[in-house]
Amino acid sequence: MAVNAKKIAVYIIVVFVLYVIITDPSRAADYVQIGFEGISDAAKAIGDFFTWLADGAH
Repeated sequence: MAVNAKKIAVYIIVVFVLYVIITDPSRAADYVQIGFEGISDAAKAIGDFFTWLADGAH
């Protein structure tokens, strides 16, 4: 039963994403840009953390 709920949730998300892309492509592009900026910021923060550890954690 839980597997069916998960499939339904994924289906609803996919339909919503397609709806946003079709009805407002520029907003969809903004969402993608925001997502990639978030991933980039997270990767930079992880890199800074490991650099701090490698420098002796001062």
